[in-house]
Amino acid sequence: MYAIEKDAHAWYNLEKYRGKVWLKAMEEQKDLRFCFNHMMREMIGPQGIAEREIEAMADEIGRAARSMDVRRGEMAWRDLPYSQGEAVKEIQSVADRARERFDAFVLLGIGGSALGPLAVHTALEPARYNEIEASRRGGPRVYIEDNIDPERMKALLDAIDIRRTLFYAVSKSGATSETMAQTMIVIQLLREVFPEGIGERVVIATGAEKGNLNAIAKREGCKTFVIPEGVGGRFSELSPVGLLPAAVAGIDVRALLNGAARMDARCSEPDVWKNPAYLGAVLQVLYMKKGRNISVMMPYVDALKYFADWYAQLWAESLGKRCDRDGRTVFCGQTPVKALGVTDQHSQLQLYTEGPDDKVVTFIGAEEYRANVYIPNAYPDITGISFLGGHTLKDLIHAEQFSTEYALCKAGRPSQTVWLPEVSADSIGQLIAYYEVQTAFAGELLNIDAFDQPGVEEGKDATYAMLGKPGYEEKKAELDARRPRQPRYIL
Repeated sequence: MYAIEKDAHAWYNLEKYRGKVWLKAMEEQKDLRFCFNHMMREMIGPQGIAEREIEAMADEIGRAARSMDVRRGEMAWRDLPYSQGEAVKEIQSVADRARERFDAFVLLGIGGSALGPLAVHTALEPARYNEIEASRRGGPRVYIEDNIDPERMKALLDAIDIRRTLFYAVSKSGATSETMAQTMIVIQLLREVFPEGIGERVVIATGAEKGNLNAIAKREGCKTFVIPEGVGGRFSELSPVGLLPAAVAGIDVRALLNGAARMDARCSEPDVWKNPAYLGAVLQVLYMKKGRNISVMMPYVDALKYFADWYAQLWAESLGKRCDRDGRTVFCGQTPVKALGVTDQHSQLQLYTEGPDDKVVTFIGAEEYRANVYIPNAYPDITGISFLGGHTLKDLIHAEQFSTEYALCKAGRPSQTVWLPEVSADSIGQLIAYYEVQTAFAGELLNIDAFDQPGVEEGKDATYAMLGKPGYEEKKAELDARRPRQPRYIL
């Protein structure tokens, strides 16, 4: 038998796991901490950044900070923590109905429409959420379908009872081929089961007026949530895109928004030494200039595994640009890499410590975990393992995180750590806002547009042309005229 720390039933207390009991017990909300010791020269040697390098960027930092203020109106995603009051009431109403009437909730989306909801759901719900019995789970099973592999769609349809499922189609443009294909499949299946109407079984999130999803919502009588203008997909988690799936699963969306609002306030400070997001961006940009073109995110919290996926899209799609705002070819950006502590100590750390010196590693740690397990002294006579007895898994994972950080430091490799007080709706809201502002500020420092994705559009246009979408005949002719594959290069 193993013992659970403090409370033998803590492991199974979903209210505590979800952070509600935990947060109520706190006298005040605690803030995320950003530790950048091991980015600095005095800590890791000449490969690191000297304070004078940051000071030398004072003019650039000042211009970028002023630009963030001037362009704030274009960054509607920064207002989401403050502007969602009425939307949250509607979201909670739909979520309450879903929790009462449906056995499953399925989000149909891709990219930012799915990665944010997946990151928040897996962070704030138990790892085996869908396997928990319904009476204890308190809400429907949640599926976030972010791919169109036909085997995956078939597996989903085999796993759910479509008569007891609420579907949530998310696409701001209403033109995303993957989401529209999923939606058309689901709607046709629903029509066959409910010929009298399917409006109550499909909810839609899309742009304000135009687009295919608005046309579908009007025709089918579906409830619609608006994705505000100025909120791109990868910045949309704190809009209805992410708030509805969170609320359906019982996550406190107001706490999520409150945490984001507090972080946004911290990240409005013009002094770079007092603004964690601005300083984090400055350090990353300096390291890009030093040839560290890979950004590794390595959470030491299993629940944040998919947060690294969300970060990967945010960082890659925002900063990976051919041209800057002045039209100069710059081939800008850092390649994000996802890792998981402790797992990837045993698969990637060797490369990080002794391979090419082209990476910056970011650890995400939790000061407290929502559960803890004692390690029994089961073999006191075996000295190779007896030292573990009497410790907890929290002791072990903290030691492993520290040791990985130390190994990189000893090798002169830069790393930084974002510490969460615990994984809660409040702290995840902080984390989202922190990285959104950091990404935008990095874009200003690099003089690129962090909010478009022209490189993605080429692939979308080619897909439209291949499948015969009207208006893409010229692109289809271009594809047909491309150089054919050479048989000698195929084995």
